[in-house]
Amino acid sequence: MTTLFDTVLVANRGEIAVRVIGTLRALGIRSVAVYSTADAGARHVAAADVAVHIGPAPARQSYLDIAAVIDAARRTGAQAIHPGYGFLSENAEFATALHEAGIAFVGPPANAIRTMGDKIAAKAAVSAFGVPVVPGVSRPGLTDDDLIAGAVDIGYPVLVKPSAGGGGKGMRVVREAAGLPAALTSARREAAAAFGDDTLFLERFVLNPRHIEVQVLADGQGAVVHLGERECSLQRRHQKVIEEAPSPLLDAATRDRIGAAACDTARSVDYAGAGTVEFIVSADRPDEFFFMEMNTRLQVEHPVTELVTGVDLVEQQLRVAAGHPLTLAQSDIVLRGHAIEARVYAEDPVNGFLPTGGTVLDVAEPRGPGIRVDSGIRAGSVIGSDYDPMLAKVIGYGDDRAAALRTLDRALAGTAVLGVTTNIDFLRFLLADPDVAAGRLDTGLLDRRTPDFVPVPIGDDQLIASAAVVWLRGWPAGGGDLWAVPTGWRLGEAAPTTVRLHAGHRTDHVHITGIPDSAVVAIEDGPARSLSAALDGDRLVVTVDGLRAEYVVAAADGRIWLAGAGRIAVVDEVPEEPVRPDEAHSGDAELTSPMPGSVVAVGVSDGATVAAGAVVVTVEAMKMEHALTSPVDGAVELLVAVGDQVKVGQLLARITAEES
Repeated sequence: MTTLFDTVLVANRGEIAVRVIGTLRALGIRSVAVYSTADAGARHVAAADVAVHIGPAPARQSYLDIAAVIDAARRTGAQAIHPGYGFLSENAEFATALHEAGIAFVGPPANAIRTMGDKIAAKAAVSAFGVPVVPGVSRPGLTDDDLIAGAVDIGYPVLVKPSAGGGGKGMRVVREAAGLPAALTSARREAAAAFGDDTLFLERFVLNPRHIEVQVLADGQGAVVHLGERECSLQRRHQKVIEEAPSPLLDAATRDRIGAAACDTARSVDYAGAGTVEFIVSADRPDEFFFMEMNTRLQVEHPVTELVTGVDLVEQQLRVAAGHPLTLAQSDIVLRGHAIEARVYAEDPVNGFLPTGGTVLDVAEPRGPGIRVDSGIRAGSVIGSDYDPMLAKVIGYGDDRAAALRTLDRALAGTAVLGVTTNIDFLRFLLADPDVAAGRLDTGLLDRRTPDFVPVPIGDDQLIASAAVVWLRGWPAGGGDLWAVPTGWRLGEAAPTTVRLHAGHRTDHVHITGIPDSAVVAIEDGPARSLSAALDGDRLVVTVDGLRAEYVVAAADGRIWLAGAGRIAVVDEVPEEPVRPDEAHSGDAELTSPMPGSVVAVGVSDGATVAAGAVVVTVEAMKMEHALTSPVDGAVELLVAVGDQVKVGQLLARITAEES
């Protein structure tokens, strides 16, 4: 195939940048990465042929800086820019600036971005092409009185939506007339803060809604095809978590109809490139669908479409951007098998899905038939609060949906990010849900299931393996002095090495006596068990009572991470409790950050006396604020100030309890 471009710059980061660079390499195209100061050691930087620093960590000063991105393209001779998704991918001003600079934009025309970015304008455009839209009131300049009057004709429940933006911000479900005025007020306030535009419109709220989207390709020369649909109903707070292709809901006739509607949507704005048309479908009436919006870019979940169609969407984007016509006809698109994707996030499901972070100590990625992993991390990657917490996508493919589910679960069991808390266990919990397995999905299912999630408690085997790590690292290289090696040998009875460990709700002493090839281990005063253990770098092999297990191991700051046997265990080595009253103040407290982020407020001054429940420090990450309060009455020692960047687990303040 003729080279499309000599050099293409990827104006993004993380897994999507790595994925786009992969296609560029396969096509023989020189790739240019851009990076912020925070991403100097990132995986996408190492993957590219050339990398250009474009600014400090904040996205507005780097990845969203149009002038800096264009300058990087000029300096490296890039003839085209692929925006990935997020950042500048749906920025009409960016597309216009590239056109003026003579650089190809691997995306649609600016007018298409602008029209589809305004939900009211988008509904008007697609309606003119006969695409069904949700009954509602949507025209520019609607006042609260207009919306309240319109709701009477639509009928309750209604959905209040902002015309600009997405991600669920500003959306409100109103089930009766009395609640609409307050909902409009709060929705306008949130939309103005998030998007700088408080324009609202109303739609009928579809009961038992399912989120189904259709992938389209258009060449800007009149040819438009669709590549089937994806089901994206498993969402948490309007953010997709698990996606699949095709949808288990649609029959062949509806698939053809919704695909044709998606193609008409693309034609309504003279679209070019890859795009996704999103529809809402009632689980109660699966043959009836309504247009929601069009995403004028590549989607996070595009791999499932690639797996069931065999089409590289990035390659197709590049061909269109280079001015080539589509070589695919609709009859060439055949869906084979089933694919399901799970998004791996740096977040803690047990702690309200707060963002987490830290340094990635090691990564285990699954391999095997039907498994695909799109990842943006590697050992040494630093996960902070500057960017989206998605780390990777794990995709399972099979001949049918049941096979794809099994493959994805097996792949997740083999996925581990050591050093950072992730949602992997929660993803496997979702896949095991009976409704998910049966394909009985709706957009509220995940939020309903979340309270039922309980992490698997750590078992004795993981506890013993963690103790073995500490014990083995205490052995000097080459053996050394008889009295220095921790065999437990004494003139009398052997003295064990004792390690005190904490995980979840348990804190136990693990006692080990002997040598690595032949030892005895016991938890607290439980039965003695035979143990042999070997630690080679980050690989641990442990045999307990004849049962052998292998783990990937990482340790830092007294915390041990074990990945093996289909799960990740996190164990802390903890000191003994003080035995004398003067060794510690039992009522004192320490406040630590539950997530990486920045200190946005300090509620007290250093040395001040506070009452229990008083807010001491507030930390923000990913537009989420978390206030830390004092658990006791006492004097505050502040260790941070407003504007400080903090890590997860970082000590923020100490409270010295008042003596009773």
